Amino acid sequence: MTQQELINKLKTIVKPYIQNEMAFQNMTPETDFINDLKINSANLVDVVLDIEDEFDIEMDTQSMEKMLDVKSAMDIINTKLKNI
Repeated sequence: MTQQELINKLKTIVKPYIQNEMAFQNMTPETDFINDLKINSANLVDVVLDIEDEFDIEMDTQSMEKMLDVKSAMDIINTKLKNI
């Protein structure tokens, strides 16, 4: 899966939870889920659950705590997919 394909999948997952449409439209690996997209911490848990479902992976607590921006999410997803 290419970086752009992964970003597109993440966009689909986070769209219901965003509060900043402009940041969402310009989402890059550097986009922060909380500060840029204004996703609150409760919804961030929903994002993690949706990522688990979409990619058929399991997130441990340590991975969840690191998933604060798009790049971290992509790194974690790629690592988990390699271990399947």
